[in-house]
Amino acid sequence: MSDPTRPVIGHPAPPPNGYPPPPPNSGSATGYPYAAHPQPSHYFNVSSNGYANPYAANQQRATFLRRIFAVFMACIILTGSIIFIMWIILHPQVPQFRVETLTLTNFTISSNSLVSGDWDARLTVRNPNSKITLYYDRVEAAVLYKSELIAETTVAPFVQGKKNETTIRATFASLSAYVDDRNGINGDRARGTVNFNLRMVARVKFKAGAWWTRRRILRIYCPNLSVGVSGNSTNGSFTGGSKNCKVGL
Repeated sequence: MSDPTRPVIGHPAPPPNGYPPPPPNSGSATGYPYAAHPQPSHYFNVSSNGYANPYAANQQRATFLRRIFAVFMACIILTGSIIFIMWIILHPQVPQFRVETLTLTNFTISSNSLVSGDWDARLTVRNPNSKITLYYDRVEAAVLYKSELIAETTVAPFVQGKKNETTIRATFASLSAYVDDRNGINGDRARGTVNFNLRMVARVKFKAGAWWTRRRILRIYCPNLSVGVSGNSTNGSFTGGSKNCKVGL
C-alpha cells in the first residue's frame, strides 16, 4: 500500500508551513537578501561615470568669488578709514585769497558795445594750515562785468609752505570784448566807479609728509571790485581797500 504523504515524483514538495521559501541569497556580503543601495554621486566631487561633478564645481567657484569680493570690500573700507583718520588729524583748510590792488588802463567802450582795456590785479594768498603744504598746478583767472566775461589769463604754478602768504599777480588784456550791458558800464562811469568781478579756478594738492591728496579744484570768486574811473578817463584804480574773496572746493 502506497504512503499518502510521499510526494509524487516530478512535482515540488509543498512548503511545510504553507508559505513559499525565501529567495536565494543575491550575493550580498552582509547576508541580507538585498544589496546595499549605492550612495548618490552628488556627495562626491566626481559623478558615477568618472567625470567632474558640475554642481560641486559651481559651488567652489561661487565660494571663490565671494572671498574675492570680501577681500576687495575690506581693502576699500580700510583705505577709506585711513584717509578719514588722516583728514581728521590734519584738518586741512582751504587757502584764503584777498585782492590787494586792481588797476585799469586803456579802458574804452565803443558805440557797438565793444570793451577794451588792461587790468592788473595783485592778490595775497594765505595757507592757514600748520601741517600741510599746498601745490598749485594751474590757476586760471577771468575778469567780468557783472556776469559777462571780458578777459582771461593764466597764473604761473606756485607752492605754499605751512602758514605761508604768497603774492600773485594776474594781468588781463581785452581787445574789443562784446558786452550786452553797455549802458550799465557807461552809467557806472558817469558815477565815477565801475564794479568788476574776478573769478579764479585753481588745481591744488594738499601734502603732509608722505600723505597726499588728489588734485582738488579750488574756486575763487572776488565780487564787486570797485575801480574809480571818471567819465572821460581811460585809467582807474582800486577803491575801498583790500577785499576778501570767496573760496570753496
